Amino acid sequence: MRRFGTQGPVNPQEHYVVARTEEISDFIERVEEGKYVVLFAPRQTGKTTFFQAALETLAVGNAATAQAESASKFTYFPIQLNFDVYKNTAVADFYANLYQDICEEIEGLFQRRGGSPSEALIQFLADTKLTDHHAMRRFFRNLARFLTPQKFVLIIDEFDGIPPAALSDFLHTLRHIYIAGKPRCPHSVGIIGVKSIAQLNYDRSISPFNIQDEFQLPNFTLEQVQELLGQYTDEVGQPFVPEVIAAIHKQTAGQPVLVNRFAQILTEELEVPKTEPMTMAHFSEAHAQLLEEDNVNFTHLLTNIRRDPSFEKFLMRIMAHEEGVDFNLRSDIINELATYGVIARGDDGMCEIINPMYLYCILQAFKPVVNGLEDAYLSEEDSDGFLDYLTPTGHIKMEALLDNFRDFIVRVGFQILQVPDTPQESVGRHLLLAYLDQFVKLIGGFMHIEVPTGRGRMDIIIIHNQEKYIVETKIWRGDNRYQAGKKQLAAYLSSEGVTEGYYIVFDHRQDPEPRVETETVEGLTVRSYVIPVMQEPPSKVPYSHTRR
Repeated sequence: MRRFGTQGPVNPQEHYVVARTEEISDFIERVEEGKYVVLFAPRQTGKTTFFQAALETLAVGNAATAQAESASKFTYFPIQLNFDVYKNTAVADFYANLYQDICEEIEGLFQRRGGSPSEALIQFLADTKLTDHHAMRRFFRNLARFLTPQKFVLIIDEFDGIPPAALSDFLHTLRHIYIAGKPRCPHSVGIIGVKSIAQLNYDRSISPFNIQDEFQLPNFTLEQVQELLGQYTDEVGQPFVPEVIAAIHKQTAGQPVLVNRFAQILTEELEVPKTEPMTMAHFSEAHAQLLEEDNVNFTHLLTNIRRDPSFEKFLMRIMAHEEGVDFNLRSDIINELATYGVIARGDDGMCEIINPMYLYCILQAFKPVVNGLEDAYLSEEDSDGFLDYLTPTGHIKMEALLDNFRDFIVRVGFQILQVPDTPQESVGRHLLLAYLDQFVKLIGGFMHIEVPTGRGRMDIIIIHNQEKYIVETKIWRGDNRYQAGKKQLAAYLSSEGVTEGYYIVFDHRQDPEPRVETETVEGLTVRSYVIPVMQEPPSKVPYSHTRR
């Protein structure tokens, strides 16, 4: 039986695989046109898997009609290289090893096709040495004579591993081959990596590879997630209810490794009987496990967002401002975060955090381990601590729990300004997340974030005892937006089948107006809080602001 793969490239013999038919056709069309294609995307986005499938398509060609002894039946002669081990290699050694890799790949493709290279090609390869980029240019020019009429296609994976000293001359050589015109060898080149050519161009000069054709490999669509999970159902007979498939796609935004990891937990680790369908209860359990584990995808995310202290401030700004931040790739910060797969361009051209799971991890990463205010979460009247906010039948007293949070903010006063390593505009949300997180873990519940964009609004979902509680948070941006937020929450409650929701707005103005109100909005109950967040210690606040 096949499995869902999360470690390295996947293949149809061992794993469930999304076909990516349209994307492969797009790439093959570019190869046919002789384009030099680049794809730069974060790790674990399916780049290697995709290009291996594309390479297989090119290698097979019209093999059904080809005779083993007649290589001329094939249109393309594609090989794939990998530069991941070359980073610290001297330039001369790089070219020597590159040549050996090319020779091995050429021999391997002949073997796969059931043929063998000509004696002339064997002799040519034996007589050739690759010492630098000049030798490489001449090698490719001569190689074409032995492969004609096939067109040589070169795919280079993990291009970031190229030795820095070899980068510029290597790219200049490919550019020289390209602009010389057709026929050329290589006919088409595919370069795959994490960093773009501009980011690899360490001297920050104009890129020597300005002939590139950029290729985008998107995350899985909902239909592709259905296709992937459907393969499992067809083999095993265990279905996923439609809500589960939609929820997996929504929480991961189709990120390939996260989708596969979700499915892996559901099908292999939860021990759900194969006779039972995968339900939303199973989804919640798998979701909680995935968010809590230290998997490679999350590790890459957190490593990347901690590279530059300015990333935190920028990401918090995206979360705090409804008006958004323009997705401008000429900004070094935006370009780098986009390359790392943290943010993307939204439908309105603004920056968005890729998916809700990343948003949750980012908030957890920037949340102080200890905020210094934990002892003030509860008042002296809470005799049983957080358990006071749970009914004997296991239901959460959300109104009382959030009333206490509002009172907690009042109790700590200016101490909120002393929470370590927290941007001022984010401190309210950080404290709310820490407060709810402590409560939810105590009662054995589960909490996650639902809204993917991080644009001003953040919906916190608490699940306990098979009930869902929704808390929407925003930062005060005026009464019109405050009122509009209630309708927005009501629409979301309706879509989730929940009749009551909670709306918390943090007010950072110098002269805030605290509010608590419970209303019926579009037939649903919305309890709203406007919670003032102190801006500076009382000694620094003008008298008119302290006199209340």
